[in-house]
Amino acid sequence: MPEALPLLTLNPEDSVPLVEQIVAGIKRLTEERVLRVGTRLPSIRNFATQHNVSRFTVVDAYDRLVALGYLASRRGSGFYVAARQQVEVTASTCRLDQADDVLWLLHNTFQGISGAVRPGCGWLPSDWLNPSVIQKSLHELSRKPGEFLTGYGDVSGYQPLRQHLLQKHLSDIGISAEVNQVIMTNGATHGLDLAARLLIRPGDAVLIDDPGYYTLFGYLKTLGAKLIGVPRNINGPDVARMEQLIQEFHPKLFFTNTVLHNPTGTSTSLAVAHQILQLAEKHQLYIVEDDIYGDLHPSSAPRLATLDQLKRVIYISSFSKTISASLRVGFIACAPELAARLLDLKLLSGLTTSEINQRIMYQILIEGRYRKHIERVRSRLQEVRGQVIEQLEHSGLTLHVDPVGGMFVWAQLPAGQNAAEVATLATRENIMLAPGNLFRPYQEPSSWLRFNVAHCNDDRIFDFLKRQVGMKATS
Repeated sequence: MPEALPLLTLNPEDSVPLVEQIVAGIKRLTEERVLRVGTRLPSIRNFATQHNVSRFTVVDAYDRLVALGYLASRRGSGFYVAARQQVEVTASTCRLDQADDVLWLLHNTFQGISGAVRPGCGWLPSDWLNPSVIQKSLHELSRKPGEFLTGYGDVSGYQPLRQHLLQKHLSDIGISAEVNQVIMTNGATHGLDLAARLLIRPGDAVLIDDPGYYTLFGYLKTLGAKLIGVPRNINGPDVARMEQLIQEFHPKLFFTNTVLHNPTGTSTSLAVAHQILQLAEKHQLYIVEDDIYGDLHPSSAPRLATLDQLKRVIYISSFSKTISASLRVGFIACAPELAARLLDLKLLSGLTTSEINQRIMYQILIEGRYRKHIERVRSRLQEVRGQVIEQLEHSGLTLHVDPVGGMFVWAQLPAGQNAAEVATLATRENIMLAPGNLFRPYQEPSSWLRFNVAHCNDDRIFDFLKRQVGMKATS
């Protein structure tokens, strides 16, 4: 881009992060054809100087624009406006542009990078998941005759599995329900999607954990929801602040992760859970409880659905994090009338879910393989967690809390350090960190990082952190 072209107007005081301002500005200039196909953009250094921003910010913005198809990177030459296929789009309630930041992150998360270490990822290592458990069930299932191999299956899901979930999983955590209140889904994300699409309209205010699950944030933005972050303390959501936000914004839903919360690793206390339900009853609020990590907790932990008995709580869980992301077996449990509406939406949007996958999961559960597997995983997490925490503290980071279980540790860099900038530097050494700004509703700046203790067995991670913390201390 020639120097004569007008520069973007950026506002560092705006609540919208500078990266997003740059992405939105360049997208607008290309869509308005101010920047035409083939135009060369300023180098990263020049753009940073012209706009008084850090080079890390420019790298982040350019990378996102490449991932979104607005720019093309030419090795040794720079960044150029890319030719984009024009697709005629009529008015739509699905606003993908509102989730550009999360989409960019997800595309990069699932991109294979040779030699990369991923202390910031959200899943267990493949060698922890014991594929032989699945292989044995697949072998047994392959010998059984039946239409399940070629048919659609039950709309609600494989009934023996739903019955088992009622009698074991839900009963074990104190939830009483009938089989018609349980709907099988393609993982927890599918359940969150169904609940959100049924209950949210464009412009609705929705409460979410802050920090919280960034994929959910991106999806809610595509529905036109207004995200209202509820600050999270060691014992769960800040209830006093939550009540203030309810009175100010009148939300109809609260999405929360109660047990082994992502990203902080904390669990909501019994006292806080009771207070949340009191607010929900008082203000006619539905709660969507995401319990995807609950099975990794070493003992019992309070669930909102247990205390509420599915009156206002929509309970969602899955085996994707503990057995296999590939099987995509999850479920929803909720009040009967709500379950009927969610089932209708499931049928309209995707017909049924895979009975083959659900039969595999059922076999794993009833033969006791899941219980033995999860006990081994908990034990391994307990063993490595202490080691990782010791190394993080030795590297100069401060823990939010010492988690009692699960895979996540939430740790803070020394004052003045921006986690996003540190994460950008880490990628140059093939270390994929998870900076705290990703877990904020609108990617607000953060000095926090999420670590997955199961992926922290490489000394490069802590060598890098020590260098960064040490460099800041001497600067």
